Amino acid sequence: GTIILAAAPCTAMVFVWSYLTDGDAAYTLVQVSVNDLIMLVLFAPIVRFLVSGASSLEVPFQVLLYSVVVFIVMPLAAGILLRRWLIVRSGQVHFERETLPRFAPVSMLALLATLLLIFAFQADNITGKPLHVALIAVPILVQVYFNSSLTYGLMRLFGVEYAVAAPGALIGASNFFELAVATAIALFGPESGAALATVVGVLIEVPVMLSVCAVCNHTRHWFPAPQEAA
Repeated sequence: GTIILAAAPCTAMVFVWSYLTDGDAAYTLVQVSVNDLIMLVLFAPIVRFLVSGASSLEVPFQVLLYSVVVFIVMPLAAGILLRRWLIVRSGQVHFERETLPRFAPVSMLALLATLLLIFAFQADNITGKPLHVALIAVPILVQVYFNSSLTYGLMRLFGVEYAVAAPGALIGASNFFELAVATAIALFGPESGAALATVVGVLIEVPVMLSVCAVCNHTRHWFPAPQEAA
């Protein structure tokens, strides 16, 4: 379960973390797009290779491909088609000034609803196995703090401006939990340890990532001003 979680780099929640740290929206969008493109090709083989190598479990490659198609390809295609249709219908200017701002609260509510449903369906699994939850939390905490610290430190070393350094560090530490939860349930079932691990990842990640956001906000003076970085 933790392998599946770690193999899925973050997408939607990165926009929240970037907003909370005054990150560069364009950089965040490009990084999320790159993550999606990478997962299209590498998520299935990486998960199968690592899970099979770490245990005696045989992971059906077809199920992994279905997960990628349903949770990455279909939403991406729907977004592209909807965007083109709205631009043709109302024009580029109206789309950017009027339509996009209306989608912002809808997308945020949808993300929160997803979190609520995940916790609701896995409530018994979480509350009934407190020791397992604690053990699963350890590698997730190490992953978040190590990846964010490493990226943030490298950004400072190379003199990158704060608006890029903050979302860069946060992107490297966060995960695409929707895909991970769905894949774990599809492979091992809703009551499995793998499903529990991915849900605990969500449970741990949100407060931990907020703490990383707080650190970034309090250390923005470490980085050069935009003109100095340029």
